[in-house]
Amino acid sequence: MMLIAAGWISVLLLVGGLALDHTLTGLVTRNFDEQLGYMLTGMIGSAEIGPDGEVFFIRPLGDQRFLEPNSGLYWQIRGKGHEDFPSRSLWDRSLDVPEDHFDAQPHVYDSNEFAGEPLRVMERSIILPGSNTKWMFTVAASRKDLNQQIKMIRSILIYSFVALGFGLLLMAGMQTWYGLFPLRHVRRAIQKLRTTGAARVTEPLPQEVEPLVEELNALLAHTERQAEEARTHAGNLAHALKTPLTVVMNAATARAPDLPDTVIREAAVMRRQVDHHLARARAVGRRAAGMSRAEVWPSLEAVLRAVERLYEDTRFDLDGNHGAAVALEKQDLEELLGNLIENAAKYGGGSVFVTVDAGEKSDRFCEIWIEDDGMGIPEAERVRIFDRGARLDTGKPGTGLGLAIVRDVVEIYGGTVALDESEDLGGLLVKLRLPRAVA
Repeated sequence: MMLIAAGWISVLLLVGGLALDHTLTGLVTRNFDEQLGYMLTGMIGSAEIGPDGEVFFIRPLGDQRFLEPNSGLYWQIRGKGHEDFPSRSLWDRSLDVPEDHFDAQPHVYDSNEFAGEPLRVMERSIILPGSNTKWMFTVAASRKDLNQQIKMIRSILIYSFVALGFGLLLMAGMQTWYGLFPLRHVRRAIQKLRTTGAARVTEPLPQEVEPLVEELNALLAHTERQAEEARTHAGNLAHALKTPLTVVMNAATARAPDLPDTVIREAAVMRRQVDHHLARARAVGRRAAGMSRAEVWPSLEAVLRAVERLYEDTRFDLDGNHGAAVALEKQDLEELLGNLIENAAKYGGGSVFVTVDAGEKSDRFCEIWIEDDGMGIPEAERVRIFDRGARLDTGKPGTGLGLAIVRDVVEIYGGTVALDESEDLGGLLVKLRLPRAVA
């Protein structure tokens, strides 16, 4: 920030200084030229042609310096075929004025024809009444005073702009230090978090950094929640695998005759547990990776093609919004739909009805209803059925992890799943509410 400020201040001061120098030196030079112009006009107004054809002044010029030798102020009149008519201040010198051009208007230029005395020269060509000669009226003044004034102006500008530059840099430095000072409070607060083990930044901080502190606390809460989820996830997996491993270990220690069947049965249980936790972990990873998007209708059709092969006698019907899209990964959406539709076909009476964008329409959520004509689930059991391993019908194969996987994955994506009674088919109604994808 300081380097950028210093760069811009230097550029602006340089440009402004050059512009001001050009303006002020131009004003001083124009004022100097106007004085020469007054003298040149006075010369022309006082000049006449005498009987001998030579030019002369009918009244003396007012500036005494024209009479003092080498005074720094000179005039000269030159005409072709005539002797030069110089001021006494020129003494034994003359101005080198070319005669091969005609200046109808005053012409100003700088000259170094006098050694050690730079001149500012103004000349004009005049044809006086009573003469056909082209007379060149010239007035010249030493640039010493002009150069001294310009030097003084530039010195004042340089010192002023240097002081202004240092002042602006000092002000920018103080502003930067003061503006970034609240971040030092944040640094100390973060250091306190690291050294004391605090979970949040709770000490009062300047108002300028309150949004940053709020985001920091939100990040800490998110990290803490993820860590807690990871601990819970690891604990649940360890607990789920502990019982099957104990059964296998006991059977192997006792050299039970049904050891192979026991290993196969308990290995299947462990595989389902691992699949469940892997599915949950994948969902968490995909949610953290960024915004996901999946089209509901193509996923439904893909799931139905697979389930119809397993349940050929079941009738499946689809209805609703063909263009609905949800903020889930396609693989997770198909796993959710597959679990729910397969359960509806397994425990239903032969009919499954799926509706997309059912219930109350919402811009934030897409609600998918999955209905069957089975026995349904009693209202008292509708919460417990989502627990891992919970099953109401133990006569059919399964481990009771399907609805648990559905609930965990849906909650990870910010959705909900609820059970109700189907008014049309009389069986179970699963209301799957998923966040709608941003268009």
